[in-house]
Amino acid sequence: MLLVAPAETRDNEARVAATPETVKKFVQQGFEVQVQQGAGAGAFYADEDYEKVGAGIVKDVARLYKQADMVLKVQAPEKNEIKHIKKGAMVVSLFSPFTNPLLEAYAKHGLSCFALEMVPRISRAQGMDVLSSQTNIAGYKAVLLATDYYKRFFPMMMTAAGTVQPAHVLVMGAGVAGLQAIATARRLGAMVEAFDVRAAAREQVESLGAKFVEVPAEEDAEDAGGYAKEMSEAYKQKQAVLIAEHAANADIIITTALIPGKPAPVLVTEEMVQHMKSGSVIVDMAAEMGGNCPLTELDKVVVKHGVTLIGESNIPSLMATDASSLYARNLYNFVELMCDGEGNLDTTVEDEILEAALLCRDGEFLKPQFLNLRDS
Repeated sequence: MLLVAPAETRDNEARVAATPETVKKFVQQGFEVQVQQGAGAGAFYADEDYEKVGAGIVKDVARLYKQADMVLKVQAPEKNEIKHIKKGAMVVSLFSPFTNPLLEAYAKHGLSCFALEMVPRISRAQGMDVLSSQTNIAGYKAVLLATDYYKRFFPMMMTAAGTVQPAHVLVMGAGVAGLQAIATARRLGAMVEAFDVRAAAREQVESLGAKFVEVPAEEDAEDAGGYAKEMSEAYKQKQAVLIAEHAANADIIITTALIPGKPAPVLVTEEMVQHMKSGSVIVDMAAEMGGNCPLTELDKVVVKHGVTLIGESNIPSLMATDASSLYARNLYNFVELMCDGEGNLDTTVEDEILEAALLCRDGEFLKPQFLNLRDS
C-alpha cells in the first residue's frame, strides 16, 4: 500500500507530517512511501534524507495523490487538494472538526478521514496525543515570543549600576501549554502566577514554582475529557474581578484558554489592558478562535494602550523541526493501530481510538454533531 506525505499548503505552516525517522518505520512495516519534493524543507528535512530511508520523491502533487491509499498531513486538505486525492483514500490529519467548512466535501469525495485531535485522552493513546505534543511546544515558544517584545530582563539582575527587578508573568490556563509556559518563564527567572478554573491544577502549578490564583467555585470546572469547560456567569464575574487585579501587576500575560467547539472565552478585557503597565506584553494563544483578549489581531503584533499583543495563530510551526518530529511520531503511533506488519492497513480493526477519530467513511459522515455545531 502507498502512503504519501504532501507539502503543506496552508499559510504559515512549516511542519511536515512525516519525517525520515517515521518514513523508515513505515518502510520497515512493508509500505511504499512517497514524499512531495520539498515537503520537509520548512522543518529542515531534506529530500535526500527521505530518499536514504526508502521514500520516493515526487514533484507533482496530483501525481502524488493519484494512487495514494493513505495521505499523511498536518493540516486538513484544502479545497483545491480534495479533487486530486483518490476516492476511497484515507487521510490522517488535524481536521479542526468544529470549524472546518469542508467536512461535507471530504465525505462526498469518499474519503476516510481520521481527525487526530479527536484521539481520546486515555493512557494507551498518550503516544498519539498531538494536542499535547503541539501545545507543549506552543507554551514554550509563547514565552520566548514575549521576550522578543518585552524591553526588560526576565530574571532579577544585580549589577554595579543597581538591581533590576524580575518580570511578573501571569499564565492564564494551566493545561499542557500553560504548564510549559510556567516552567519556561520560571527557568528564565521570572516571578510567575497562574490561573485556572480547575482547582485540581493547583498542585501542578505550585510544583513548578508558581503561585496559583484561584476563584472559589462550587461547580465542576472539568469535563469528562479532562479539559476545562465553560463556567457560569456568576463565576465569570468573580473571575473578571480577580484577573483584573493580577493583570494590572503583570508584565507578561500568556493566555491559553480554549473551549472545544466555541469561540475562545474573553479573559482579558480592553479595560484590563488599559490598566496594565506600559510596555507589558500579552501573548494570546487563543487568537485563532477569536482570542482571549478582544484587542488581539490574528497573526499580527499590535500595540494597544501601550501594551503589545501577539496574535500568532500557529505557534508550533515556529519550531517546525521539533514540532514535526513529535507530530510525525504521534501520527505513526496512530496509523500503527491499523498495520498488519506486511504493508497493509486493516481498516476493519475495532478500536476505540480509531472509532473516536474517524470522521467519515465511504461517503457517510459519522459525526454529524460537528456539522451542527459549525452551522449553529
